[in-house]
Amino acid sequence: MKIPRSTLGKVLELVLEGGARQATAYLSEKQIVKATRRTFKRGTRHSTIDVVVTAGRPNYSDRKYIRDLVKVGEKFPVRKIRLKWPKS
Repeated sequence: MKIPRSTLGKVLELVLEGGARQATAYLSEKQIVKATRRTFKRGTRHSTIDVVVTAGRPNYSDRKYIRDLVKVGEKFPVRKIRLKWPKS
């Protein structure tokens, strides 16, 4: 499984510096790269940052999003990175 370093870097940068909770890049219909910042009951801890990087097959919600992308005719790899923000 080859993951472009530029894609991995963009995803990590958006989570670490951009403030997003989760950033997902779609490389193909069966391969994604996702970085997720771990949150806790009171939000995020600012002293340490835990980031989980997932590469491989998409989960249920990502598969649903990929079906919607295919319906509208989006080509893979998708240029835009999907972001999810922390709840206020």
